[in-house]
Amino acid sequence: MPLIGTREMYKVAYAHGFAVGAFNINGLEGIRAITEACAEDNSPVILQACSKALAQITPVYLRKFLEAAVEATGLPIALHLDHGEDFETCKTAVDVGYTSVMIDASARPLEENIAVTRRVVAYAHARGVPVEAELGKIGGSEGSVIVGPREASYTDPAEARRFVEETGCDSLAVAIGTAHGAYKFDGEARLDFERLAEIRKRLPGLPLVLHGASSVPEEYVELANEYGAGFSGAKGVPEQMITRAAKMGVCKVNVNTDLCMAMVANIRKYFVENPRALEPRDYMLSGREAVKALVKRKLGVLGSAGKAGLVTGELAARLKK
Repeated sequence: MPLIGTREMYKVAYAHGFAVGAFNINGLEGIRAITEACAEDNSPVILQACSKALAQITPVYLRKFLEAAVEATGLPIALHLDHGEDFETCKTAVDVGYTSVMIDASARPLEENIAVTRRVVAYAHARGVPVEAELGKIGGSEGSVIVGPREASYTDPAEARRFVEETGCDSLAVAIGTAHGAYKFDGEARLDFERLAEIRKRLPGLPLVLHGASSVPEEYVELANEYGAGFSGAKGVPEQMITRAAKMGVCKVNVNTDLCMAMVANIRKYFVENPRALEPRDYMLSGREAVKALVKRKLGVLGSAGKAGLVTGELAARLKK
């Protein structure tokens, strides 16, 4: 099976009340950990990379890594551009083989966001690639995206309907209280589920997306800090909130910080326990196994475990038409 787009994934996820995990990748170790976990739990998966990650891996290496992942697992896998900053970034991603792209013009005024998104949609759709867009401003920082607390704003449901109608985007990232990075909440964690329900009501059937949805598990934070890190106060989105969102039209949940935390915590531990460690294959194995365990945990939270067959069935049905 080749890489697929996200339309079939989202259609099945929406109908069955689960979300597909969109896991950020930065190299071979992450790709192996994520796809092996998904293969063992029979889950569809979205591998996503921002423009910085693509530049680091390079298109040719990324393509070959993903060919290996598809061949090894037989899973329905999509390759998604995370936070494309402008038309040219999205165009490049489409041209090098991404099967889904995100244009993030949410920091711009509404009319400009609509115009840029519409242009990306026109280019991508002409080549069979679905487009994710964002409305509202999700706080925190990820890659080149930095939104301070004062700049963050929730998605307006009325604007969301107009935005989708005028841009033709295939999915919409919404701001309901999540935040990028490891420090999402100063106090009690809260997501605006009433707002999410209203957006779904106004946009029935449209796949919604949560960015900044890592849960930042306490055990990984504590492990990292025990071995010299400085992640005091790190706090994420409670996992039960993610499960609830997945039953309310959220079909894609982005996970990056949790992967990094699991990797860093266990590599730190390895170096302290093995002070003469030299071979990267040894300490990277420790990190990869931790990421794999973390992904398996996430598949349970998202409800996607055991659903790969539903996606391949939907894809086969579409191809017969």
